[in-house]
Formats: sequence, structure tokens, C-alpha cells
Amino acid sequence: MKRTAFTMIELVFVIVVLGILAAIAIPKLAATRDDAQIAKGRSDVAAIRAAIVSERQGRLMKGESAYISRLNVSGTTTTLFDDNDSNATNGTLLQYGIVTKDDTNGYWDNSVGGSGAGWTYVFKVDNMDTTFTYVPATGAFNCTVASTNKCAALTN
Repeated sequence: MKRTAFTMIELVFVIVVLGILAAIAIPKLAATRDDAQIAKGRSDVAAIRAAIVSERQGRLMKGESAYISRLNVSGTTTTLFDDNDSNATNGTLLQYGIVTKDDTNGYWDNSVGGSGAGWTYVFKVDNMDTTFTYVPATGAFNCTVASTNKCAALTN
């Protein structure tokens, strides 16, 4: 009589091997997700800073020396950085803008507020808020370094 089935020992061995592989792979995948969120944030920050510089160069060509007054229209709740609302006409800062999602890792928060002194934007990664401030007087778009945020990871 010829048997073609697996024995119980073989099945237990396969289950143990799969458990060991899963125990190794799951933490690696979780770390990869956080790294991807940081990479997305770095890319967004670089694009925003490049757009501010590009807008300033366009203004200098027109004889205007001031930086843009804000990075998007006040009251925007779903998309940020898509319209700089310059003094006379609305101009595009980022062609497609950045979609917001409140309290979601890897996304910008729509908590936009400020005045002529500065506008704040929040990027959430690893369940921590990192606050960026745009200062119209200098054109700076920087975050405040603190022990509770990912400022260095997002800007270096």
C-alpha cells in the first residue's frame, strides 16, 4: 500500500518554519511603512520649498521682492499648497497640491492657521505631529526641532 499524504510531524515542522518567517518579516514590514511615510514627508517638504523659491524667482523677474504671503487659500480643508493667493491674482504653488487627512500617519493635517507673521502646517508620522511654519517675511518653511517630533528626519 502506497501513502501519498503528509505526516503530522511534517505538517508541524512546516507550521513552525512559517511562524519563524512571519516573526521575522512582520517587524521589518512595519519599519518599512514608517520609512515610506518619512520619505513621503521629505519629498513633500522639498517640493514645497522648491515651489516657494520658484515663485520668488518669478516675482523677482516682475520686479517684486516680497515672498508670497501664504502657501494656500485660507480655509482650505482638503488640499494644501495648491494656490498661493498672491496679492493681485491667484497663482499655483504646487500644480496638484497635497491632499490632507486629519490625524492620519503620512499625511498633512488641514490645521492651517496663521497671519502675516507665519502660517502653520502639521505633518503626522509615527503617530507624532511635526509642525512646520511658513514665514512670509523670509520665505522660510521650517519645522521646530523638539524631542517629540520627526523634524530632523523630515528635513535632513
